[in-house]
Amino acid sequence: MLTGKTALVTGSTSGIGLAIARKLASKGAKVMLNGMGDAAEIEKLRADMAAEFGVEVAFNGADLTKVEAIEALITDTTQTLGGLDILVNNAGIQHVSPIEDFPVDKWNMIIALNLSAAFHTTRLSFKGMKDRGWGRIINIASAHALVASPFKAAYVAAKHGIAGLTKTIALEGAEHGVTCNAICPGYVLTPL
Repeated sequence: MLTGKTALVTGSTSGIGLAIARKLASKGAKVMLNGMGDAAEIEKLRADMAAEFGVEVAFNGADLTKVEAIEALITDTTQTLGGLDILVNNAGIQHVSPIEDFPVDKWNMIIALNLSAAFHTTRLSFKGMKDRGWGRIINIASAHALVASPFKAAYVAAKHGIAGLTKTIALEGAEHGVTCNAICPGYVLTPL
């Protein structure tokens, strides 16, 4: 079904991202994994996925809070796997604190990883998708993209931003065969 397509799934070394990466691989897509964790465990995960599904699986541990690292990740994906057809913006972190005590460094990191990274990965892959007349961008938002919770200022702000970004990308891609959708899960038992 997805044979010949290449997918990049950010935050895919565990949790929701790993489940999505595995599903894409099971449908025949080549997959670029991205995330954090023990290097030996990630290599085993990568090799096991490739063997189980018979597709090419690569890994790039880019720090998605850094624009240069995101640029290198997109370049690595296209050069290593031969393109980028499916982008899943899944990477995210959380911090819970009353607004008056919310650490500025946590705010900046959450906005960078949960929102700005999705902008940059999309910005860097969108033209290629448009030029090919086919692309799928899936943003993993949250129920917090629709409603707020106390003590989660940065996460809620970032996820509301993801909802708006998704709508904009969908409108810009509609005439070019590029779709963009957001998935808004509630609480999921993951390492986050």
